[in-house]
Amino acid sequence: MSEISNGIIPDYIVDYIRERVPMSREGLRTLEAYAHEHGVPIIHPEVGQFLKIYIKTAQVKRILEVGTAIGYSALVFADAIEGKGHIDTIEIREASAERAVANIKTYNQSDVTINVHVGDALDVLPTLTGPYDLVFLDAGKSHYDKYFDYADQFIGKHGIIISDNVLYKGMTATDDLVIKRKKTIVKNMRNFLDELVEKEGYDTVIMPLGDGVAISTKLGE
Repeated sequence: MSEISNGIIPDYIVDYIRERVPMSREGLRTLEAYAHEHGVPIIHPEVGQFLKIYIKTAQVKRILEVGTAIGYSALVFADAIEGKGHIDTIEIREASAERAVANIKTYNQSDVTINVHVGDALDVLPTLTGPYDLVFLDAGKSHYDKYFDYADQFIGKHGIIISDNVLYKGMTATDDLVIKRKKTIVKNMRNFLDELVEKEGYDTVIMPLGDGVAISTKLGE
């Protein structure tokens, strides 16, 4: 019972929580099966459920996502937006972007427009203008600080920036779990979080949800 899932939370707790996350609709279950079979990283069920609740509660209409993969999370977000909305999502790998576009065309059942932008996020972000109610960071972890700086330009007072996978299988929190080839990523993530929790104009909380999320809300005058 002491076994740890991803170096963060014991497996028995993760299993208990996930057994109580509502089952995804049929189209999303198809993508979940594909992701599992092909080793494609998608958002953890409890993270997706948290985001759905937040999107509904805050009446989010416009979202920016950095890291599309196969389009799964964008579809989760779209399902949660009430009425018309807009999502811009960025994917660096052309093959993944093409699959995401196809999946979105097939499985988007909402009135939300989802635009997939292909390219390095640091090249695409300067071409976007916003504004966005929510920015979700889920791409190259060594560049979260740069993504965040762009996100800061796109959101207004009380806007939310969510950074996913910040505990990075527990490696961010302890050297005991750090894999040698991941040292640079871990170092960069630690620096990012240290700066983030002290960042002027934001309140941030780090939560052991999924692989760790940092939730930052922009303060106003």
